[in-house]
Amino acid sequence: MIKSVVGAKVYSVWVEMLRTLVPGGRTHRLSVMIAGMLQYAYETSYKKSATSGEARELCEIFEAALETGEEEDFTTIVEFAERIFDDAEVQYERVSRRGDSYSIAEEAAIEFLNWSNMPWES
Repeated sequence: MIKSVVGAKVYSVWVEMLRTLVPGGRTHRLSVMIAGMLQYAYETSYKKSATSGEARELCEIFEAALETGEEEDFTTIVEFAERIFDDAEVQYERVSRRGDSYSIAEEAAIEFLNWSNMPWES
């Protein structure tokens, strides 16, 4: 769904970026980059929502996640991030030095949901 809304050219650049950057990349940097991709997809879907049913549907999914904070909506955003990683054929599941498992896709979803949160501006 994201690929058709942002366009094949943009999406293919994202996939190539991930193929290059993920293997040696730091999670705290990669998660923000993926969150930026999701933010771009949200903004693009919003702009196209008047003329495209698929864009409208994607926009509604993003808006529900941003407004409700429901686990189901969060999971959908995580699945969007996972799909981008899967299309790039790179791993998003990792293990910390302490042996704890974590997901770059989940971290990206959290970054997306907190994209506009800047407490120092309040």
